[in-house]
Amino acid sequence: MPKPLLNFKYLTFDVVGTLIDFEGGLKDCLAGIAAEAGTTVDGEAALTLYREARYAPDVGLFPDDLVRVYSVIAPKLGLPAGTRFGERLRDSAASWAGFPDSRDAMARLAKRYKLIAMTNAQRWAFTHFSRELGDPFYAGFTADDTGVEKPNPAFFQQVFDYVERDGGSKDDILHVAQSQYHDIGVSRSLGMTNCWIQRRHAQKGYGGTIEPAEFTQPDFHFRSMAELADAVDAAAEEAKAASA
Repeated sequence: MPKPLLNFKYLTFDVVGTLIDFEGGLKDCLAGIAAEAGTTVDGEAALTLYREARYAPDVGLFPDDLVRVYSVIAPKLGLPAGTRFGERLRDSAASWAGFPDSRDAMARLAKRYKLIAMTNAQRWAFTHFSRELGDPFYAGFTADDTGVEKPNPAFFQQVFDYVERDGGSKDDILHVAQSQYHDIGVSRSLGMTNCWIQRRHAQKGYGGTIEPAEFTQPDFHFRSMAELADAVDAAAEEAKAASA
């Protein structure tokens, strides 16, 4: 059995896909380009093409890499060619919305835990994401900060080192994420307690996120950030009642 939710001091978070609706952001931007060109795009088909292009050998840092990605997927989607459209897709990241429950859930969780972001996005994009979420983070780690991307264990090790300097340990961390490939599998292999936020619970497939080689059963499993925050609040109420 995992540790009780109230026994953790830190919550570490995947950001893009867990807190920020990057799939919706990508689809909205591509749909806008398509409409101007007098055509339409299938959103799920676009995510499949995005996933294939994003995880090619010549990838760059995200979301700057979306300029390259657009050049790969545009012909297959019947969209106009041109660097300006790729730059438009990249720049759209600055206005991607959080999931409807993210901001409130993070505010609630920040009352009980130190919240740490662990994102494969670059620092410039994370600045926008954090603002969208109400700047709830105690600390944040990005791809250009760490020099690596998840699921590379070296990314996680830098967070472990930070937490130790802060007076905690790996055992004090609950890692929260939607990506089985980038987060849940590797966090398990590193001995972390994890929490899977199954954002695509009502949809088939993995959308814009690469499919894992194998599914990892998480320690905690919720369909939204609201459900996690509710579970924490309920645990706190139970503890308060038990001590009364």
